[in-house]
Amino acid sequence: DTSVINFLFADDAPEKQAITIDFFDNFIKTEKYNSYVSNFVIEEISHTENDKKRTKLLQVLQQYPLQLLEIESNEVENLSSKYREAGVIPPKKIFDALHVAASTIYQMHFLVSWNYKHLANINREQRVRQVNISNHYFHDLRIVTPLELIDYGN
Repeated sequence: DTSVINFLFADDAPEKQAITIDFFDNFIKTEKYNSYVSNFVIEEISHTENDKKRTKLLQVLQQYPLQLLEIESNEVENLSSKYREAGVIPPKKIFDALHVAASTIYQMHFLVSWNYKHLANINREQRVRQVNISNHYFHDLRIVTPLELIDYGN
């Protein structure tokens, strides 16, 4: 999710910024994980009003080995609507719902986010799982922070 890329530049949150930089430098750059971004991440970044910040965020996509996930948007948009209709994701948080839906449909193991309020918390994860099961998506998606994926020595 876009929040992780944003925290690379979050001078106002130095602890999360340090964890995010560590995650990108020691786990993304080294390809410990196969890491993907969707066209929704790019679209969300393109809505960044500050030109300088938008440019920095887009450069991250070039600087790190992040693969672009090719998305068939009808199925993703349909599932993302179901999250919003069920109250799992707030109606105005369209990109959050799209990130979850894409991760579900394309069977990602983890959706990485610093967004505790709408994504990275156990209650939200359980509610996402309920909507997924009721719509015949049985892949177990975990929604985690970068800190939860840092695994030194393994």
